[in-house]
Amino acid sequence: MSLKRATKLLRQHDYPATTDQLADSYGEYELDLPNGTETLGDVFARVGGETFDAPGEAEATLYSAVSSKAIGREGYSDRDPTVLGTTGPEQVSF
Repeated sequence: MSLKRATKLLRQHDYPATTDQLADSYGEYELDLPNGTETLGDVFARVGGETFDAPGEAEATLYSAVSSKAIGREGYSDRDPTVLGTTGPEQVSF
């Protein structure tokens, strides 16, 4: 499932809720990430014993606790300028 679909699940849950409750309810759901998969249970296990008063808090935790498998190319940015002393791509003007 996508992260977007996972947030929809979290919005449907009754709050307040703990990470353990969310992991019990949705822990088996597998997230499809750019570099693999992981379960929602794995994500919430990283956080520890948190209590969420609203869905937005659980969603923010989901996005912050997901592993590096969610990152496309680690350390890559097409917005950073070429580092001085290195050769980079030619500038293109549109």
